Amino acid sequence: MILNQSDQKSLIVSVKLHFNVSLVFRPQIVFYEERNFQGRSYECMSDCPDMSSYLSRCHSCRVERGCFMVYDRTNFMGNQFFMRRGDYSDYMSMLGMSSGIRSCRMIPMHRGSYRMKIYERENFGGQMSELMDDCDNIMDRYRMSNCMSCNVMDGHWLMYEQPHFRGRMMYMRPGEYRSFMNMGMNGMRMMSMRRITDSCY
Repeated sequence: MILNQSDQKSLIVSVKLHFNVSLVFRPQIVFYEERNFQGRSYECMSDCPDMSSYLSRCHSCRVERGCFMVYDRTNFMGNQFFMRRGDYSDYMSMLGMSSGIRSCRMIPMHRGSYRMKIYERENFGGQMSELMDDCDNIMDRYRMSNCMSCNVMDGHWLMYEQPHFRGRMMYMRPGEYRSFMNMGMNGMRMMSMRRITDSCY
């Protein structure tokens, strides 16, 4: 197919616009060895299962674009912390972390519906409830005293161990989660859930 000059210009503008938009919304987080963004640094734009490959320690970070989940153990295990755009000059004291960041996961932006099934017991056992929006207390809304497994069909979610989105949290992306205990979060009961929406970015 041969394009005329007008169509060629329109195509070039469209490609440039798509390229620029992709750059603008490309997630990026920068980790620093010392507090207040000092020392060696490492820029990350995707998942990183082991930070020690790049930095011996990490005491501050800056989220340039997007949202990330950081973990105090390698391979996305242990305590998790949600980070949106902003400066974290001393994140250990700001977030209440007792140890440094060992791995991080990029949270892609989701546009569309949200849907998740939560279960009272492991392996999708016990009472089941379906969520399509935020829930600040599963006991009040569904009369569920616990949540030990879930199936995320659509969207990305944060689950909290206390009502009203407080306490330790877990990041859940689409997939089946048969046992939260196998994710290195022993003893946690998930009591509230929140969607990671466009407003977080």
